[in-house]
Amino acid sequence: MIEINNESAIDIDETVLQRLTDFNLEQLHVSPDAEVAIVLVDEGAMEALHVQWMDEPGPTDVLSFPMDELRPGTEDRPTAPGLLGDIVLCPQVAESQAQAAGHTLVDELILLTTHGLLHLLGFDHAEPDEEREMFGLQKDLIQGFAAAERRR
Repeated sequence: MIEINNESAIDIDETVLQRLTDFNLEQLHVSPDAEVAIVLVDEGAMEALHVQWMDEPGPTDVLSFPMDELRPGTEDRPTAPGLLGDIVLCPQVAESQAQAAGHTLVDELILLTTHGLLHLLGFDHAEPDEEREMFGLQKDLIQGFAAAERRR
């Protein structure tokens, strides 16, 4: 179950994030009954979370809060249902990053949501080999979602 709550001042097409998260969970063989919450917040709320949880100043683009420590499954053994956790996005930060990268806000939110979901599933990018694995998977998921969206 995917719950999306937009508490930000920016209007977002939540159905895209819903489809993206469904797609990514399916690709990663996580039960469709796993629970994930996506919350979009303004810069002030994101800065408060960033300071509280990461001890870093200023707002950031995405924070992930894993709950049940679920991991990706396989086709034969999908991940059981459980509480995956929360992904918190800041559309204002994402907007400035999207402009700098030369793509749309939606494209940036797709990237950040996928990144946040991978963190919920135990992926990290602290070490070079972890970064290669996580960012490679992130790229594959985003490209796969883009292809699925074109077929819609």
